[in-house]
Amino acid sequence: MRGHAVPPLLLITAITLGASFAPLAVHLSPLLVAAPTCTGTFARTRFTAVVALVAAAAVLLVDNHDGLLHSPLLPIHIGAVLIVSAFVLASRAMHDRDLRELAQVRAVSEAAQRVLLRPIPPKVGPFRIASMYRAAAAHALVGGDLYAASRTGRTTRVLIGDVRGKGLPAIEDASAVLGAFREASQHFRTLPELAAALERSVRRHLSELTADTLDSGERFITALLIELPDDEEVARVVSCGHPPPLLRQGSQVTLLPVARPAPPLGLAAESPDAFCLDTVAFGPGDTLLLYTDGLAEARDSAGEFFPVLDRAGTWTWECPSRLVQHVSLDVDRHAGKKNLQDDLALVAVHHPTHRVHGGQAPP
Repeated sequence: MRGHAVPPLLLITAITLGASFAPLAVHLSPLLVAAPTCTGTFARTRFTAVVALVAAAAVLLVDNHDGLLHSPLLPIHIGAVLIVSAFVLASRAMHDRDLRELAQVRAVSEAAQRVLLRPIPPKVGPFRIASMYRAAAAHALVGGDLYAASRTGRTTRVLIGDVRGKGLPAIEDASAVLGAFREASQHFRTLPELAAALERSVRRHLSELTADTLDSGERFITALLIELPDDEEVARVVSCGHPPPLLRQGSQVTLLPVARPAPPLGLAAESPDAFCLDTVAFGPGDTLLLYTDGLAEARDSAGEFFPVLDRAGTWTWECPSRLVQHVSLDVDRHAGKKNLQDDLALVAVHHPTHRVHGGQAPP
């Protein structure tokens, strides 16, 4: 607050001193209205009111020096300062109210993000995991992209997905999928069975939408399920129309092969036989990067898509948290931080080279 007091007090002091040297015919007191006006742009309501009162007192002092103490101009000058200050105070009060409401909305949004997208622990079983979510909408913290991880016995299961559409309907659909995954991942032995359970949950969710939801028949969720057993150096994958993840083994980075992806959730069949299970080697030192199409479809100013495979060789893969940060910065350099047109979710999973003790990977 002390720093805020300097500019208006300097302005009032300068005008008051200037009036003492100006000819009596030149009245500078109306200029004092500038003090509360400029103060309202950066200070809160109470301090602006104090500046308005000081400016009114300075008007009285300047007009007394000009011999206007008993002139009709004195109440006009003071009235002008007080009336303009009243408008400034009203505007500032509305601005402060909007700031409070924005802070409350942001707090609710942050709470919703923590409930909807629970942070994935940095260690799940023997694996080191990092995740990142960036919403394309300004001031938004959640959207239509989703991810989750679940520990089932001696197996780690990871989900990443992308809801068609934006706004509240997308958040609603994402919440339905995440809730279904957290429950179903504990009860189904294989990934195809889990995928079929998610399909049934999504269809049930869409069928419960009200009749006035015109696009309910066009809503679906692309998803990728990955299963990582502790005792086998493999990754099992079921894709439901989602972009294939990147797999880094040694110095080589490739797209993880998905032989026969199923349709997105909401459009697929409800039988486990409809979901093809792919198995790839995933051993110590290997890293998987799961992402949504916000990465591959990020465009630069010339309309060029982000070259995922070309850029992948420049990233730091050994540390999952550094990997997702590096990818995010690389996308910003390509498309611009403010030009992200779609939500972006990243999940990096690293298989440590050390053996696991007590179910936890060494740091």
